[in-house]
Amino acid sequence: MVLFLLVNGLVLFILEGNIFENGYASLELFFDLAPWVLAFLIPAISMRSLSEEFRSGTYETLQTRPVGRWAIVMGKYLALILILFMVMIPTLLYVVTVQSLSNSGLDVGGMAGSYLGLFLLGSVFASISLFCSGTSQNGVLAFLISACSCVLLYFGFGSISRLPYFLGNADYYIEMLGIDFHYRSISRGVLDTRDLSYFTSMIFLFLFITVKSLAKR
Repeated sequence: MVLFLLVNGLVLFILEGNIFENGYASLELFFDLAPWVLAFLIPAISMRSLSEEFRSGTYETLQTRPVGRWAIVMGKYLALILILFMVMIPTLLYVVTVQSLSNSGLDVGGMAGSYLGLFLLGSVFASISLFCSGTSQNGVLAFLISACSCVLLYFGFGSISRLPYFLGNADYYIEMLGIDFHYRSISRGVLDTRDLSYFTSMIFLFLFITVKSLAKR
């Protein structure tokens, strides 16, 4: 949590290209950088969620309890969501700071959309990371797989869509498969049911395959 706040605070207020140099009251820098930080922070938080259970042998003990696999997965997932929420709450200090320095104020609607998009993005990363944690008994390996998966699913489809072969043909539809496309859409303050459905579907998909992977054990 401290690392997340420190990195974003440095970029926003201290490093080259900060909001003071831009002279414009906006948290666009924060919402552009936050996905990169979350793509590594959330895998680091979740890497031992299931892998440690497998390594220490406590998963077998857990299975003897009257708790279903969905309950186990949802318990782990909701714990990650709670940590994500706790990480994001202190960032409201950025909003208060920029608001106090601004002459015209901030776009409240756009800001709320950006925070919703960031929370949904982190929720998807949490489901991806939880699945990856269940693929190995090694926490470090689970972290590496999770971080690579989050980065690829966030940026990969957008990069593929810009290849000359797809430009003017399927580039738009390929880009729509990526998380970045829908995150940027919600960050503009527009609540589209297609974006909400995408995030919900992605979360359910990775939780579902996590449960299926546990069943194979």
